[in-house]
Amino acid sequence: MTLLITGGAGFIGSNFVLDWLADPACGHEPIVTLDALTYAGNRENLASLEGNPRHTFVQGDICDRALIDRLLAEHRPRAIVHFAAESHVDRSILGPGAFLKTNIDGTFTLLEAARAYWSGLQGGEREAFRFHHVSTDEVYGSLAPDAPAFTERHPYEPNSPYSASKAASDHLVRAWHHTYGLPVLTTNCSNNYGP
Repeated sequence: MTLLITGGAGFIGSNFVLDWLADPACGHEPIVTLDALTYAGNRENLASLEGNPRHTFVQGDICDRALIDRLLAEHRPRAIVHFAAESHVDRSILGPGAFLKTNIDGTFTLLEAARAYWSGLQGGEREAFRFHHVSTDEVYGSLAPDAPAFTERHPYEPNSPYSASKAASDHLVRAWHHTYGLPVLTTNCSNNYGP
């Protein structure tokens, strides 16, 4: 089986891809990285994987349903790890349309493709499949310096087009689980930093 990683040339996604492929505990499971290579994605982040038979890079958009369907049929992943997103609050204020397209429409496209793919799986493959949606703590609003950390029980209070679009995508993922039974996992990470 394989993992399909969206946004895998971005900062967080590329670190996930590199760590996964370097970890002996992950066995020989290959990764397919899908990234549109916009301002947030950089092919150089994955340069060390050139020629690695366990890594396939595909430049493409998560809104392209035909591409997603082809990748799922060809590589038969056991999971989709969905990092791809427009990000940064300031950018969302200057141009909210791109955030709605990628974060909402793109997530919808992935969910529908994943649902069709998962529905065709049998037995253990179907039971093991997961759609892992990587979100942000920004969906919970602003946190005062002396306030306790957010938890998953905090209400959603998005304050920017970015956080609103991510909150909407979180809700879509939840709805596809409750309505269709799609096995999902949503994580709301806080600010990430590194080299």
